Amino acid sequence: LLGVYTNRHGERWELQLKGSGKTPYSRNGDGRAVLRSSVREFLCSEAMHYLGIPTSRAASLVVSDDDVWRDQFYNGNIKKERGAVVLRLAKSWFRIGSLEILAHSGELDLQRRLLDFIIQEHFPSIALNDSNRYLEFFSTVVSETANLIALWMSVGFAHGVCNTDNFSLLSITIDYGPFGFMDSYDPNFVPNTSDDEGRYKIGNQANVGLFNLSKLLQALKPLLDPRQKQLASQILEGYGERYYRRFTELFKTKLGLLGENEDDIDLIAFLLKVSLLC
Repeated sequence: LLGVYTNRHGERWELQLKGSGKTPYSRNGDGRAVLRSSVREFLCSEAMHYLGIPTSRAASLVVSDDDVWRDQFYNGNIKKERGAVVLRLAKSWFRIGSLEILAHSGELDLQRRLLDFIIQEHFPSIALNDSNRYLEFFSTVVSETANLIALWMSVGFAHGVCNTDNFSLLSITIDYGPFGFMDSYDPNFVPNTSDDEGRYKIGNQANVGLFNLSKLLQALKPLLDPRQKQLASQILEGYGERYYRRFTELFKTKLGLLGENEDDIDLIAFLLKVSLLC
């Protein structure tokens, strides 16, 4: 993370480099990125933006002279590739995992400070002096995550690694590692060659979103009182309905369907099935 940039429109963006080398958080990796994946991230994040889907943006791509060794298909065939660095931007890079790791380590004071900072910076409709602010924050993230995944589905986009570290608290598309667009409808489409079990197949993205939100609730629970915990659980239970409603709205718009008709969802399901058979 390089810092925060404010453009001439008064918009604040966090600038981040991908592929620039090791950081204290690189674990066992080399912190590098190959040109192949860097070009894909640059093009896809910009495409998603112009499709109207919340996403990080790509500002620049610089080719490196360094050699990077990668096993592209995870089959033991390691090859030398050319490295690259992407300068990418987002309103925030905080993820569900950013809160999950603090809760897991028992750093509740730091977690509370971080949450208040995120709310103050990125959720202006929530008052910091509101005793229910964490509950309102959770409700917003649940709703916007349902909206984001419905938008993914509306364009056939599959995120290849939908874990809590790749789910933004601002409900934007981040971390374009393995990903793909379906050429034809297939609920079992998996864009990640290392995902042998199909955990992140496109037909499971909504369920994975629910799983990640349940992990967020688990992280927030130490900061909630018993009444708030009960309300938060009810909010999470409403995730499926919110996703289903938004998914239906998007597909009805694509088909030019107006008003409300009980047969609309049957038509959508039928057309998707026909696409699958084709």
